[in-house]
Amino acid sequence: MPSPNEILDELKQVKYPGYTRDVVSFGIVKDIEVAYAGVTVTLSAPTANPDTIKSIASEVMRVVGAMPGVPSVRIQVEQAPPARPRPAAVQKRSIPGVENIVAVASGKGGVGKSTCAVNLAIAMRQLGVRVGLMDADVYGPSVAMMVGYGEQVKLTSTRRIIPLERFGIRYVSMAFFIDDETPVIWRGPMVTKLETEFLFNVEWGDLDVLVIDLPPGTGDAQLTITQRVALSGGLIVTTPQDLALLDVRRGVAMFAEVNTPVLGVIENMSYQLCRKCHKRHEIFSHGGGVRLAAELKVPFLGELPISVELREGLDHASPLVASNSAHPVSQQFRSIAGKVLKELQGGAGLSRAARD
Repeated sequence: MPSPNEILDELKQVKYPGYTRDVVSFGIVKDIEVAYAGVTVTLSAPTANPDTIKSIASEVMRVVGAMPGVPSVRIQVEQAPPARPRPAAVQKRSIPGVENIVAVASGKGGVGKSTCAVNLAIAMRQLGVRVGLMDADVYGPSVAMMVGYGEQVKLTSTRRIIPLERFGIRYVSMAFFIDDETPVIWRGPMVTKLETEFLFNVEWGDLDVLVIDLPPGTGDAQLTITQRVALSGGLIVTTPQDLALLDVRRGVAMFAEVNTPVLGVIENMSYQLCRKCHKRHEIFSHGGGVRLAAELKVPFLGELPISVELREGLDHASPLVASNSAHPVSQQFRSIAGKVLKELQGGAGLSRAARD
C-alpha cells in the first residue's frame, strides 16, 4: 500500500480543468487516509460547479486506483462554503439606452482581439443595428488609432462624455485623453474609475449593441467590467496554436465565473492565402479553435485569415470592413457579426427594429 505522501505526489499529475496547474498546488487535496480496506481522498470543493467537481473526483479516483497495492478508492468532497452576497456597490448595472453589451476578450495579447472588435462593430452596423464601441484597454489603447480620432472629445453640461462617431459607430478610448508617447502608469483603483466612467458616464444614446474591447488576459481590469456591468455575452478571440488555445479556457472560465454566456470563439490568423501561388498556408497550425470550442461546448463563429489589406486598413484608420465591404475578409466579418446578432436575438436581446 503506498503512503499518503506517495499518493500526494502521484496526484500532482491531475490538472485542474482548464488550467496547467495541478489540483495539489491549488490546495484541493485536503486529506489522504490509507487503511487496510483502501484509500480515502478528501477534496475541498474549489467551486460550486458540479461538472468541475465531478471531473476532478473522477480523475483522482483513476490515478489513485492505478497505483500498485491500492485495493479500492473512496472520494469525499467537502463542499465550499456558500458565497457571500456581493456588496451593493458592485451589483451589475445596465446602461440606459443600451440593449446589449458584448465583451470581446482574449486570454493573451497579440491574437488580434482589437482588430476583431473594431471590424465586427462596423460589420454589425452594416447589418443595420445601432452600435457603440468602448476601448477598455487603458494601458494599451489601440481602437482610436484603428478608427481615427481627429476631433476633440466634448462634454455635456453635466460633464458626461460625448463619444466620437465614425463609420456609423460611436466610440470612446483612453487614447482620447493622452498623447501617443505618454505611458499610462496607473494603479488598479484609477483603472477601475476610468472604466466605470466609460461605462456609465458616456452619452451612448440608444444602442442595440455596445461592443467592449477588453484588455488581454483575465486580471483586475477585465473583472471590473465583467462584474459591474450586465453583459449580454462574451466573445473570445484566439489563434490556432496551442499556447493561445490554453488561454481560451481561462477566458471561458472567467465568463462562467460571472454568469455570462460565451457567444462564441473566433479563430484569427487561421491561415494565409499566398498572393503568388494562391495556396492556403496554415502558419500557426489550424483547426484548434473549432476543436476547443466543441470541447468547451461553446459556438465556433468562424476563422479569419492573415490579411495584408486588413492590417493596412487599421494602420491608416480605415478598417477593411468599412473601406472595402466586398473584400472576402469583410464578408467573413459580416458572417461572424450575423451569427453574434443571431445569438443575441435567440436570447431576446435585440429590439424588433434591430431584428428587422
